[in-house]
Amino acid sequence: MSIRTKKELAIFLSKLQSFEKPSFALEQYETPSEIAATWIWDMAMKSEVAGKTILDAASGPGILGIGLLLLGARKIYFVDKDPDVMQTCIENYNNVKKEYEIGDAEFITEDISLFDEQVDVVVQNPPFGTKEKHVDKKFLETAFRSSNIVYSMHKYSTKKFVEAVSRDHNFKIVENWRFEFGIKKKFSHHTKPVKYIDVGLWKMVRVQ
Repeated sequence: MSIRTKKELAIFLSKLQSFEKPSFALEQYETPSEIAATWIWDMAMKSEVAGKTILDAASGPGILGIGLLLLGARKIYFVDKDPDVMQTCIENYNNVKKEYEIGDAEFITEDISLFDEQVDVVVQNPPFGTKEKHVDKKFLETAFRSSNIVYSMHKYSTKKFVEAVSRDHNFKIVENWRFEFGIKKKFSHHTKPVKYIDVGLWKMVRVQ
């Protein structure tokens, strides 16, 4: 079996296990399957997926990394410091591997700042930094030392921050997407079934 369309990919990703007990402190919000599918399908069209080794930072249950494997990635490093959600990620990978021929995976349960491998591309939807100040900067800094190509999602209101950190690390923003990121009601302070957040996805490449 193979994934033939972006819609098929979105539907498949929507069926993966998500956060069983999401952490408010870690800002664990699942990436909507439609956004994930649009993101990685576009990467595949740019020949940035097939045969590549990719870091999925703040991987959560693995929706981005597994989508990339389904589109032909050679290997994914799944990195998340939450051992419970990493177990969910492993289960998702093993279940998908029963149905599809997919590449390798390495599951690393540690703080992102400890990651020290080199990869072809980094994809990440890190915490937005509203609970732990500047945590998103730590993810960007690790991404910039790990690859020449980085895709990173942040609140759109932090656009100037993303631009500044990119410049400081000799990276150039070459593309930007804007999404309404739907967060399903998971915590007691959520008053609506779905809360929408204005987010941006930035593609950054190292200036040669």
